[in-house]
Amino acid sequence: MSIQPLDVGVRARMIAAGSWRRGCPTSLDDLRLLTVSFWGFDEQAHTGLLVVNRDAANAIATAMRALFRARFPIRRMGPVESYGASDDRSMAADNTSAFNCRPVEGTGVWSQHAYGRAIDINPRENPEVTGGRVLPPNGWAFVDRARRGRGMIRPEGVVVRAFAAVGWGWGGSWHSLKDYQHFSANGT
Repeated sequence: MSIQPLDVGVRARMIAAGSWRRGCPTSLDDLRLLTVSFWGFDEQAHTGLLVVNRDAANAIATAMRALFRARFPIRRMGPVESYGASDDRSMAADNTSAFNCRPVEGTGVWSQHAYGRAIDINPRENPEVTGGRVLPPNGWAFVDRARRGRGMIRPEGVVVRAFAAVGWGWGGSWHSLKDYQHFSANGT
């Protein structure tokens, strides 16, 4: 696992895709590229990349090490610019990602992702559920949280414990909606 400043190539890809742009609440200088080992659904070790805030990098690295030790499966992990900075496309691909300069959907309020202080893990297996809507839409089969499936995050499970140990909150414990994929430094 490594934590590095963003190099010129990463910065250029983020700007070209639109995952970072002028007006974002976090500067490129405050972001870090975190290289992470994870276990895939194929039961093989893989390496993924996450863009995170420098003040969140150590917490995320610590939590991700705990997931690796526990062999918690993650489908894929890459920066959201690989999906044209589209949160919807990234979620539909079941991509675990962190930074994306975007507001909370339907608001003008910056998401914690725009600060690099949030991560979404296995979005298909851990969808956001509000009213009759499920994001990503291919996550409908995982709305029933009594179901047991690989890569699903459980309140008593290793993922929630790993992020709680570094002081991060889980969207699965929210009351107004459930965002089972979402962890953030401030719990929102």
